[in-house]
Amino acid sequence: MLIDHESQMGFAVASHPMEVVLNNVTGLAKTAVLFGVPAIVTTVMERHFSGPLFRGVREAFPDTSGWIDRTTMNAWEDPRVRDRYLATGRRKLVLAGLWTEVCVVAPALCALDEGHQVYVVTDACGGVSAEAHERAVQRLVQAGAQPLTWLQYLLELQRDWARSETASAVGDLARAHGGTYGLGAEYVYQMLAWDRADQASR
Repeated sequence: MLIDHESQMGFAVASHPMEVVLNNVTGLAKTAVLFGVPAIVTTVMERHFSGPLFRGVREAFPDTSGWIDRTTMNAWEDPRVRDRYLATGRRKLVLAGLWTEVCVVAPALCALDEGHQVYVVTDACGGVSAEAHERAVQRLVQAGAQPLTWLQYLLELQRDWARSETASAVGDLARAHGGTYGLGAEYVYQMLAWDRADQASR
């Protein structure tokens, strides 16, 4: 579940550099698409207050008819959101959103209260201050949610580099959005490509 990754919400984020959140939620969205994870994309008063979804999320999920625009701060209180999640038959809810201390905490606590396993991708979230974000994560952990990062989620889904159907795409995702890990992958890819080209020219 990707919650309110929208311009107006992003303007107030001070827990992380905004470019980091933009990069991470794009990586997370692409990860869900790559592995066929059922995804719920939500906005809050998109056309009247919060503005457009971040480009990376829009591009990963271009079918706007599938997005759910709400008025409630707690996405779980919108029956369309809760019902769509329950319809997947899954018991594990992975979520990220803005802000951590409001629109992430509220549905996460509700889902936990109903017996679901909740994972919060903390580096694809953001709060209005570092303290707001950290207190929210601390509260979630105390309630039973498990924090993780988007890259950790990507690699847990891949699990084994012998899974050739996704391995190359995972490498591409890491190179594009994986920070210094991606930089290292780019280095190896390029050095091997140059070596093969040199060998072929001899």
